[in-house]
Amino acid sequence: MTMYRRLLLVSVFTLATLSSSHGEDPSTMEMYRRYGNAQGQMAPVYNPPVQQAPAYAPPAQPVYQAAQNTDDDIGGFQHWLHGFRQRAAGQGLDSATLNRALAGIEYKPRVIELDGKQPEGKITFVQYKKNIVSPKRIADGRARLAANRTLLNRISRQYGVPPQYIVALWGIETNYGRNTGGFDTLSALATLAYEGRRASFFEKEFVNALKILQGGHAGTDRLTGSWAGALGQCQFMPTSYMRYGADGDGDGTINIWDSLPDVFASTANYLKTEGWNEDLRWGRKVIAPNTIPASEYGREVRKPLSYWVQKGVKLPGGKHLPATGNDLNTLASLVAPDGPGTETFLVYQNYNVIMHWNRSTYFATSVGLLADAIANGP
Repeated sequence: MTMYRRLLLVSVFTLATLSSSHGEDPSTMEMYRRYGNAQGQMAPVYNPPVQQAPAYAPPAQPVYQAAQNTDDDIGGFQHWLHGFRQRAAGQGLDSATLNRALAGIEYKPRVIELDGKQPEGKITFVQYKKNIVSPKRIADGRARLAANRTLLNRISRQYGVPPQYIVALWGIETNYGRNTGGFDTLSALATLAYEGRRASFFEKEFVNALKILQGGHAGTDRLTGSWAGALGQCQFMPTSYMRYGADGDGDGTINIWDSLPDVFASTANYLKTEGWNEDLRWGRKVIAPNTIPASEYGREVRKPLSYWVQKGVKLPGGKHLPATGNDLNTLASLVAPDGPGTETFLVYQNYNVIMHWNRSTYFATSVGLLADAIANGP
């Protein structure tokens, strides 16, 4: 990386608003960008223009172009593409796909700039929740649930995932499809793989993005998404798209940009595949006595509900936990995103499934709270 490029990365601006991969190993930078880490550290947010191009049109150039390609960057990038073509030929990609796709790929300095920004500051879960589980997002979620109730009920029956969780993830990921990103996915992934900080991760995603095009799975020859390569209204990385993407409308493609049946089915299929239990909720807010030591907090500490009842964990207001009979054997964990003594939740297996989607307790707890608020609406 040239000294010029390194100097471009020193500018970091403070988070003002929160936008809405997750999967088996999401881009850490992209996870910071949208949700922060488990401690609530947030990265600066780059929001693509509100006006979105048609789903399969070439993406508009990002508004904030702070850097230009240098001859050194372009030459090095083209050299990397030449080497990649040789490596990709042994990974199931045919020459026609490579010729067609690589011809239009460009080095994107804006992607490098965004990737280089470090998390700045720290917010509490209370602050995070206020931004993510906002009255507007709740109201929008209730409206989207009502407008798509028949479709969501069908998807829910097929996958065993209640509609409110599908809608909540949709709302947090892309603000109900309003903010899917306008970056050319192939150029973004190739740029990140060339940059080298997480070369193997992004090259794998680049290969899988090319395989999506080669197989015609998306029904388009142009993939768009976030600067880190997350695709569509559910923001799947290409590897997650290939693993969890589902054809909800039966047209033979998985269009998570424009087809709500595909967006909802893919989201539900992800949760089901990772172990969603339709007989359980995600968790609930509780009051935990200060006699419970800090060592008993955390997802890794799983105890039967009977244990937590005995420890004096109760619902807000002092009511007893609604658990009798076999329910008392259900395993649960105490989670306090800001640490013991702060807002606390008793969480179940489905919480861990949401954590697989995004490894942040702030994120997972907010998904559960938003889902509850959407489902309990008027």
